[in-house]
Amino acid sequence: MKPTVAVLDIGYDSYDQEEDILGGAGYDLKFFEGDRQDRDGRIALAADASGVFLRYTVVDDAFLEALPKLKAIVRYGVGYDNIDVDACTRHRVLASNVQGYANHAVSDHALALMLACARNLKQGLAAWGEPFGCPPRAENLDFHDKTLGIVGLGNIGGTLCCKVQRLFGRVMAADPYVEAVRFAELGAGLTDLQGILAEADVVSLHCNLTRETRHLIDSSAFGRMKRKPILVNTARGEMLDPAALRDAVNGGQIHSAGVDVFPEEPPGSDWTELLKHPHVIATGHYAWHSVSAARELQRRGAENLVAMLQGNEPADCLNPGRGSGTRT
Repeated sequence: MKPTVAVLDIGYDSYDQEEDILGGAGYDLKFFEGDRQDRDGRIALAADASGVFLRYTVVDDAFLEALPKLKAIVRYGVGYDNIDVDACTRHRVLASNVQGYANHAVSDHALALMLACARNLKQGLAAWGEPFGCPPRAENLDFHDKTLGIVGLGNIGGTLCCKVQRLFGRVMAADPYVEAVRFAELGAGLTDLQGILAEADVVSLHCNLTRETRHLIDSSAFGRMKRKPILVNTARGEMLDPAALRDAVNGGQIHSAGVDVFPEEPPGSDWTELLKHPHVIATGHYAWHSVSAARELQRRGAENLVAMLQGNEPADCLNPGRGSGTRT
């Protein structure tokens, strides 16, 4: 009987790449098709699995203790805030995400949200022809003389920075974990979050979710925004306090907001008013998706899992040298 790998969070159109790659390495794939909230069902399906693929399933000590045969985990995507990496290390389970696969898709989506906000497309589509030829809102913005502030200059933030050099009058970025030479290479002025809040006409979030960045943009941050900016979040929903955002758009502290990610997905009742607001453009967490990005995500996820099951550590490994991969 072949060893198995479990896909715990389904949703992609096809898993042909995973089946080819894992099948070629001698593994059978099985899929959890139950309710999203059924954690026990997921654990039962993965009881004999050597590896798992997941998206939103929470990995903690209890999850790992329930799956003693598990050796490796792959989280589809870049963010991994639902995985306790330290717990994986304690249980000698290797964990990996898939980094860099959607640099162009997410940066393109962030730029699309910026432009949609600047040109008030939500209101324009809703008020089509009433009257024809008149903008739905006076505050249509040009970018050629504006400042873009990028919070997080990693793979996606850096890709966006390269794309917008001729679109904006100035690009500035904040990232305490990136060396100054990288800012210079990308053409971004080096500043901190306070500098961006004070000077940017458009603020785009591209950092990881950590204790440090949770509710990074709260009522205090909105209060320090001096130029009534457009705010775009394609990073993680928990970085943005929805109550503070509601007060900011209603109080005119910002021009508008474009969001693709939410603290609870699908978004909960705290987003009901915001989703209807004329100055908020929301998309359903698909910034990561393009035809090529989706294929790369699944292919590299499968390659990472095979590597870890074979005792190797791929470049995307989250606990290299710490999860032995020899768990029994």
